[in-house]
Amino acid sequence: MSTNKLLAFWNHPASPKTIHFWAPTFKWGISIANIADFSNYSMKNWNLFIVNFAMARTGLYQLSRKIKQDYFSESTEIEAAAVQE
Repeated sequence: MSTNKLLAFWNHPASPKTIHFWAPTFKWGISIANIADFSNYSMKNWNLFIVNFAMARTGLYQLSRKIKQDYFSESTEIEAAAVQE
């Protein structure tokens, strides 16, 4: 990796020196821990299992919303056409 790319990454608005980098990083950690917990302790602790299940469901729902917006939304095409005009 060149020095210019490292500097660009470091000075980016979502670089490791901002919360915009670390918040998603830690959220990934929580999500991975939730998935790993499905097959371990959470099956013995129903409250923990339900919380993990709810977090997985809401995460999948948000992902489906993003996919719909990015790939299946007509408004995105209309907005893009309006910007080009």
